[in-house]
Amino acid sequence: MSVSSSSSPLRLGIAGLGTVGAGVIHLLETNADLITARAGRPLHVVAVSARDRTRDRGVNLSGLRWYDNAVDLVSDPDVDVVVELIGGAEGQARALVEAALAAGKPVVTANKALLAIHGPALAKVSAEKSAPLLFEAAVAGGIPAIKTVREGLAADRLLRIGGILNGTCNYILTVMRETGKDFGTVLADAQKLGYAEANPSTDIDGLDAAHKLTILAGLAFGRPVAFDSVHVEGIRRIGAADLNFARKLGYRIKLLGLARMGDAGLEARVTPCLVPEDAPIAQVDGVFNAVVAEGAFAGRLMIEGRGAGAGPTASAVTADLIDIARGNHIPVWGVQAADITSVQACPLSAGKGAFYLRLRVEDRPGVIADITAVLRDCGVSLRSMLQPTPEKNDTAPHVPLVLVTHQTSEAAMQDAVTRIDGLDVVTDTPVMIRIETD
Repeated sequence: MSVSSSSSPLRLGIAGLGTVGAGVIHLLETNADLITARAGRPLHVVAVSARDRTRDRGVNLSGLRWYDNAVDLVSDPDVDVVVELIGGAEGQARALVEAALAAGKPVVTANKALLAIHGPALAKVSAEKSAPLLFEAAVAGGIPAIKTVREGLAADRLLRIGGILNGTCNYILTVMRETGKDFGTVLADAQKLGYAEANPSTDIDGLDAAHKLTILAGLAFGRPVAFDSVHVEGIRRIGAADLNFARKLGYRIKLLGLARMGDAGLEARVTPCLVPEDAPIAQVDGVFNAVVAEGAFAGRLMIEGRGAGAGPTASAVTADLIDIARGNHIPVWGVQAADITSVQACPLSAGKGAFYLRLRVEDRPGVIADITAVLRDCGVSLRSMLQPTPEKNDTAPHVPLVLVTHQTSEAAMQDAVTRIDGLDVVTDTPVMIRIETD
């Protein structure tokens, strides 16, 4: 069922009335005249599904049909478009989207986990049933990342895609750098301010950013990317000392999601990275996100803004609804299903780069010689070294040692770190962070 433009209202069924769901209803009411003019027809919410009918959500829900089971929205003959704002890769969210597409009803969703994990299967049904599946709000909130990559750069061959894709991590790293506070303290403060969830693991362990990168990479390269092919690291191991040392070296630390297409295949990873402090992406602080794309013809561009919240996300959801009201139907990955090819994942070990390595070692003669010997044997060349003043504890002096390498292979660096970690003079687990200069 494809919805074409007409003067009759586009009737919406919304599943999920949390912050974003209520935000969509509020936006549709507040900007009704503007949205009607741009869509060519009114957009009306006619039905909703949520767990608690008694909760005050700050919007007028009178006159709307309620469904306890979200999937029942699909069989409502007055619902033209299903808006899925439940979240999560499984359960009612997945069942609702699958049922709506199978019935030929267009779907708008903000569900990054669902698309990252089940996107290929959903895209296939979308194509078979000519049912639009739009998801601007799934990546970077109000930043028009999906439209920029899939439509604005449609004529170009993209070489890489990624950026700062999680506001919680960016906020934590920003505050740690500015205040010198440790990770645990800043995380607790972020939870009190509502910037981090009570269970923050999806954010701080990199999974949220990985979901978004999987979607962006699929759009950038015109083919679905397997979520389990993305290498994922979070920020738990980053200490205040790392941010301080990075500053002394002329860098800032950011959690980046990056995907590159090379001769060996697709390299996709979410990892903390050192970036030059004068780089544009280094200036993106706090809860802001940034998406960077590089095309063979367009060159490099960066767009930034708030990556979450009721207002930005509701704006992105409504932009998709306007597209559907106009009759726009863009294939999920930006190319026709018949033209989609598979992509070979490139193992992380095949990558190359420069690296920052922080160690805590015993402060005695011969330590540096032992460590540099390991690096030499692994084929890793040093570019610079920092050796701050030793720190004393109750039993023995220890000193942090910071090493920066020249370009080397990821495999060689991992081998070197494993060997260094096994040295008796190394008293804590090494911290290795990739350096991104391009």
